[in-house]
Amino acid sequence: MSTVLIAGGSGLIGQRLSQLLEKKGYDTIFLSRRKKSDEKYFHWDASKGIIDASAIEKADYVINLAGAGIVDKRWTKKRKKILIESRTQTTGLLKESFEKIKKPKAYLSASAIGYYGNRGDQWLTETSEPQPEDFLSECTMAWENAAQEVMDLNIRTAIFRIGIVLSLKGGALPEMITPMKFGAGVSFGNGKAYYPWVHIDDVCNMFIWGLENKKATGIYNAVAPEPVMVKTLVKAIQKARGGIAIPVPAPSFALRLIMGEMADMLLNSARVSSEKISTHGFQFTFDDLDEALLDILEREV
Repeated sequence: MSTVLIAGGSGLIGQRLSQLLEKKGYDTIFLSRRKKSDEKYFHWDASKGIIDASAIEKADYVINLAGAGIVDKRWTKKRKKILIESRTQTTGLLKESFEKIKKPKAYLSASAIGYYGNRGDQWLTETSEPQPEDFLSECTMAWENAAQEVMDLNIRTAIFRIGIVLSLKGGALPEMITPMKFGAGVSFGNGKAYYPWVHIDDVCNMFIWGLENKKATGIYNAVAPEPVMVKTLVKAIQKARGGIAIPVPAPSFALRLIMGEMADMLLNSARVSSEKISTHGFQFTFDDLDEALLDILEREV
C-alpha cells in the first residue's frame, strides 16, 4: 500500500486523518520539528530550510496541514508574519524537496475559508474573490500561492479551503460547549454571521478522496452543504447536548476590545458553497448539522 507523508500531523485534522488513512491500509509518516526516535517521524525545520530527505523518498503522496495556530496568540505585526511564513515557508521547502529529491503522485494542501473575508449572506464559491484588506484573506492567499508553485511542477495538486471543523478533540466546538455547562449559550455579534461547518470525518475523508481521485485538482471548499448562522449553530449544539442554556450575545465591540483584529475569526460571515466538491464526486457522510453533532457527541470524535 502507498505511503502518505503528512506535515502538520499533530493537529486536530492530522491526528484523525492519519487514523482514517491507516484504517484504509495506507502507511503514514510524519514531518516533525521535534526530533523523535519513532521511525514514523522525520525531522524538518522550514525556517532553517532543513528536511530529512528520506521522508520525501518514502512518500507516494504528501499532505500539508502545517501552519502556526491562528488563534493561539493575539495578532500583533510579528505574529501575523509568523502565521504567514509558517505556511509559505513549509510549502516552499516541500516544493524545493520535490524538485531535488522526488515528486509525489499528488500534493494536497490545507487552506481556509478565511480566504473570502467577511461577506454577509452572499453565496461564495471557489471562484469568488478574496478580500485582500482582511488579514485572514491575505494569509490564505499567500498560502495558496505557495501551493500553486507546487502545481507548477506538474504535480497534481488539490487545495482544500477548510471551514469550522466540528470535533470534541479541538477547534471551535469545545469552546462553544464550555459556557453551556454553566447554563449560557454564547453567540457572537448579532448572531447572524454564517459559519461554514464540517464534521471532522468528512474533512478528513475529503483529503483521502483527493488523494485517491486522480481527477481531483485545484481549489475545493471543504465545508458541509448548508452553512448556518452562528445563533443556529449554538442552538443546535445545545439541542444535541440536552439541558437548558440561556442565549447570551457577545457584542462585537466587546470581542474586538478583548481580542483585537483576531475577533474577525468569530465575527466574519462566509456563506460558503460545497457544490463543486459534491459535483466532482465527494459524498458527505454528515450533511445535516443535527446528525453531525449527535454523532460527534456520541462517539466523542
